[in-house]
Amino acid sequence: MALHLLSHAEQVAAHLRGELLRGRWRNVLPGIQNLGKELGVNHNTVEAALRLLEDEGLLAAQGHGRPRKVSAPKEGAGPRSLRVKILLYEGADRVLPDHVDLLLRLQAAGFAADFAVKSQDDLGMQVEKVARFVEKNPADAWVLSSASREILKWFASQPVPVIAMYGSFTGIPIAGACPRKTPAMLTAVRKLVSLGHRRIVMLTREERRKPPPGLFEQNFLNELAAHGLMTGPYNLPNWDETPAGLHVCLDSLFRNTPPSALISTDTSIFLATQQYLAQRGLRVPEHVSVLSSDPDPAFVWCNPPISHIGWDFRPIVKRVVDWVEDVAHGRENKEQKFFDATFVEGGTIVPAAQARS
Repeated sequence: MALHLLSHAEQVAAHLRGELLRGRWRNVLPGIQNLGKELGVNHNTVEAALRLLEDEGLLAAQGHGRPRKVSAPKEGAGPRSLRVKILLYEGADRVLPDHVDLLLRLQAAGFAADFAVKSQDDLGMQVEKVARFVEKNPADAWVLSSASREILKWFASQPVPVIAMYGSFTGIPIAGACPRKTPAMLTAVRKLVSLGHRRIVMLTREERRKPPPGLFEQNFLNELAAHGLMTGPYNLPNWDETPAGLHVCLDSLFRNTPPSALISTDTSIFLATQQYLAQRGLRVPEHVSVLSSDPDPAFVWCNPPISHIGWDFRPIVKRVVDWVEDVAHGRENKEQKFFDATFVEGGTIVPAAQARS
């Protein structure tokens, strides 16, 4: 399944949720017609949005034709005063749909949730700096987004409850939730090989390619080897994780034996790579096939559609919110849940024989 795009009703619900949390309405909500006029949507969309907020416990129905009653939990009531910090991979992640949805749902449930003022990237991905930051910014529970194994292991050794949202947490005694991307990636690699691709390169983050490579990356190399292809630093290149470093890496790749297919493991790298290819006059997919191992809402606007690995983030967000509920009620829950992802072929993969040199 591709990345879930918010429906009109979900967008209206998100807006109303924010207004409720800011205290705009204290007792009852305005009627459906008035809300529809204010927001410029029809009454069916408003009704669907209000039902979503009822399911979350923010509103209570009072009968047909009567306005909904505001029933948002009061700050500091019982276990709802739990302080939850979301430690992002990098600061720009705070605008991603899954992180926005998580924050709003935690706040809607009455928890004192917010993004940590610094990201893992701000802290240099260093355990020592993360430890000092956590000491100075205490919380009752932590949500770690796409954290490295070193950071996850450190949190697992601490008494504070923590859950990993994405990241390589298998084998670490920590709660977790993420998509199961490896089977979809292997399907994509087999498709590329079947189309005649022999020079397939994966561009991934530094902490994912450190010896030993992450499980996702190692499975990529193993699959290439299973098809009789030689593997090495060419397929999983090291590069200085800066914009300039990425360009140096791509220059090296395309100087002598240009890859016929590129796999990027997050959308930031993917978009930067597309810009590089455009600047070099390399067309997708005519000159090189490309694939993103993460989805992005912008992909639906692309022509041809971007080949990618897609999943629905909503079950992952729900798992994290349920875990916070357990923590608030004193229940220990270190279950690790994985959700299916699929290979969405799109139009950016073609037979290698069709590519121009």
